[in-house]
Amino acid sequence: MFGGNGGRIGPIRVIAPITALLVVGSLGFGAGPPALAAGDSGKEAAAWVQKEVNFRYVGFTTKYSCDGLRDRMRGILLQLGARDDLKLAGYGCAGVNSPETTPGVRIVMHVLQPASATAGQSLTARWKSVDLLSDRDLLDAARDCELIAQLNRDVLPLFAVRHLDYSATCSVGNPLVGGTRLKADVLVADAAPPAAAAR
Repeated sequence: MFGGNGGRIGPIRVIAPITALLVVGSLGFGAGPPALAAGDSGKEAAAWVQKEVNFRYVGFTTKYSCDGLRDRMRGILLQLGARDDLKLAGYGCAGVNSPETTPGVRIVMHVLQPASATAGQSLTARWKSVDLLSDRDLLDAARDCELIAQLNRDVLPLFAVRHLDYSATCSVGNPLVGGTRLKADVLVADAAPPAAAAR
């Protein structure tokens, strides 16, 4: 099968022992860092980055007042890992504490991004699994379908997320039970951020 191909077999035999030596050598000399990395599984360097967005909610099944939307958004943003000094201000509301067709919230917040993507001072962060509808029963989750769909489109891209599990099957005026979910892994700080300690 290898007749006349002897010139190709020789180099493979020479390279194989060299490769084996390099692999063994790297196991001996590089044992420290890989063990440290294994001990820090799920953790990585991250930095706080300021993000701003005007979020306007358009709901046909569930309506919010400006205050109601602001409070709901605050809870969601904190769940997603926003720093607790975030600022939210309602806008576009005609009434006081009454349901609105298109209430808005101006959001200024700091979120964690992997340190490799930022130039800020880094800290240790970890990935945490969150379920934005864990505090809702199936019917309430279905009623939040429009909010979850708009969050996924306009707000979630501001965060570092992985393993996203999202569905928003919305039907105006007729909530579809079981059709709405938003789960993901998000970056959260391991300890209180320096800015929080300074406040």
